[in-house]
Amino acid sequence: MTDHVDGILAQWAAERPDLDVSPMAVLGRLARTSRLADASLGATFARHGLDAASFDVLATLRRSGTPFRLTPTEIGLSAMVTSSAIAQRLNRLEREGLVRRSPNAADGRGTDVSLTPEGLAVIDRALPDHVATEQRMLAGLNEEQRSALATLLQALADSLTRSADESV
Repeated sequence: MTDHVDGILAQWAAERPDLDVSPMAVLGRLARTSRLADASLGATFARHGLDAASFDVLATLRRSGTPFRLTPTEIGLSAMVTSSAIAQRLNRLEREGLVRRSPNAADGRGTDVSLTPEGLAVIDRALPDHVATEQRMLAGLNEEQRSALATLLQALADSLTRSADESV
């Protein structure tokens, strides 16, 4: 079975046979897969009035357990985005009535973020749909393939992290 990436590799092989472009086979397919996955997941989020960023924050709070409360820093660490990006997400979610900010009891200068009852209801409705979408997306892979792919993607993420650290 061939795909668009195979065509690109063949073109480079013809034009620049002196270069090993084999990394493009992995990274090109990974980029294409990511775009397809993002589009599918985005459609699921939209059915619930969310986007990926909003879902991420609500899901982070939900999986933290009762009382579904974290600091913005804790949310940022779990979501792996910058504090300014978290602030923007929280501002939007607070305007929509899905989260509430309150003073941190242990640190009067700090803030806690918690799910509102509506935020809890939204994430509890969206999560099963999200998981069903992910199941459909992976339906072409058996459990062994899913496990192997997850392991390989973790190894790739580790390699990319090391590469980024070395380039700084």
